[in-house]
Amino acid sequence: MQIPDQIDTGWLGLVVLAFLAKHFIADFLFQTHWMAMGKEGRDHWILPLAAHAGIHAALTALLASAIAPSCLWLAAVDFVVHFAIDRSKAALVRVTGVTPQRAGFWWLLGLDQTLHHLTHFAFILVMAGASTA
Repeated sequence: MQIPDQIDTGWLGLVVLAFLAKHFIADFLFQTHWMAMGKEGRDHWILPLAAHAGIHAALTALLASAIAPSCLWLAAVDFVVHFAIDRSKAALVRVTGVTPQRAGFWWLLGLDQTLHHLTHFAFILVMAGASTA
């Protein structure tokens, strides 16, 4: 699968908006307190983080099914990448000891969110290649 030289701007705009909505829904609306606090913990973090990453994967699967069904495998990639990004951020917060009262905490949160959006950008490019093939 190759990324096309040209991507329809209407298609691109809709898919970008769909992934932005997906991220907002999964990270903010569907993430429970148990997930948010549990995934940051020193112990017993795997299940809450897996549930959170699973929501992201499920929503990516829905988008891929609608946009480029041959890219359904991106849901598994989303699970692994989201899991790794969130766990890395939690580890860095713990190691550095930053709290919401310090700028470093917000820098890490901003980096976390940027990495998630870059992941979605890569997914969109893959889907663009699949939908033009």
